[in-house]
Amino acid sequence: MYSIQLIPKEKLKVILPLLKELNPKISKDLLDERLKEMIALGYECAGAYNRDKLIGICGMWFLTKYYVGKHVEPDNVYILPEYQGKGIGKLLIDWIFNYAKSKGCKASELNCYVSNEKGHKFWKNQGYELIAYHYVKKL
Repeated sequence: MYSIQLIPKEKLKVILPLLKELNPKISKDLLDERLKEMIALGYECAGAYNRDKLIGICGMWFLTKYYVGKHVEPDNVYILPEYQGKGIGKLLIDWIFNYAKSKGCKASELNCYVSNEKGHKFWKNQGYELIAYHYVKKL
């Protein structure tokens, strides 16, 4: 019933409505502008589908850092509310892990908002451990 697949770069605008729900304070135009910049930097995105309907997304960055080596960073993970709690998030993340392994990744790291308690629980259930804080300073 549910399927996961890589969304082709030329079709990534399809994720904008879900990105808007996840980031309601950011205009759709700004999300679109940033998406274009991100694609140019190597951003990829997997989609979760209920037949032909896009019901979830998970952006992916592939990076190499000294402390972890080559890894995948899931980014802007979102499942439509009516599909949450049905195992789709785990299905999506398992797909991401397999895809990352096929690209030579040895690990995964991510950011999760401090206030996102449901997210903390989800990521811990996926085997992540909290090892650091992520800081941001606007310039």
